[in-house]
Amino acid sequence: MNFTAVITGASKGIGFSVAQRLAEAGFSLFLVGRDNNRLSDAKSQLLSAGAPEVNTFSGDLSQYDVAKDCVAAIANTWDSLTVLVNNAGVFLPGTMMEEAEGQFETLMTTNMNSAYHITKGLWPLLKLSKRAHVFNMCSIASITAYAAGGSYSVSKFAMLGFSKSLRLEGMPYGVRVTAILPGATLTDSWAGVDLPPSRFMKPEDVANALYSAFLINENTVMEEVVLRPILGDI
Repeated sequence: MNFTAVITGASKGIGFSVAQRLAEAGFSLFLVGRDNNRLSDAKSQLLSAGAPEVNTFSGDLSQYDVAKDCVAAIANTWDSLTVLVNNAGVFLPGTMMEEAEGQFETLMTTNMNSAYHITKGLWPLLKLSKRAHVFNMCSIASITAYAAGGSYSVSKFAMLGFSKSLRLEGMPYGVRVTAILPGATLTDSWAGVDLPPSRFMKPEDVANALYSAFLINENTVMEEVVLRPILGDI
């Protein structure tokens, strides 16, 4: 069977690690990200890693028209879809009542709205797959609010709610839905933090957990996967 996967936020961090894990498993890939140069580099690496096909789309998915163009590009390339990984997102620190004007909207449109529009647009392709699986990259912030990241937490709580509702809507079609809730993972979001790498999870740990959830028996679904550093949250 030719498995296909769309991964947003795919050019670095957790998204790239997920793409690499799926490439090693023989998936054809569609990478989505903002930086065309990074996407080009990722494509070369993933073809070398074993992906039989790698397509790319560059754009800001927080913009509705861009998300629509992305869906159209995917639908023009494939007629069904096995895996969708909604990983596009951004972290901006700040308390809700004192953050810069527009920060709440930026976080919601990037972290939540993009996933909604991409999933809705690709839903017809997912329903045609015999083993469709949607992964929504949530966060520990989906269940435990960050004092210095209020609006970020709201956006991630929304992503978890989206996952729960989508799970119900996918049942009649056999579309599995999994929310991934990682704790502190060593990505660019933590650049400059004075902590040793051993205090963080690795992006490939998240990727391996996601792939394990995909491999589970088709009559079963891991609805939520919570991952934390061995020493706990930061």
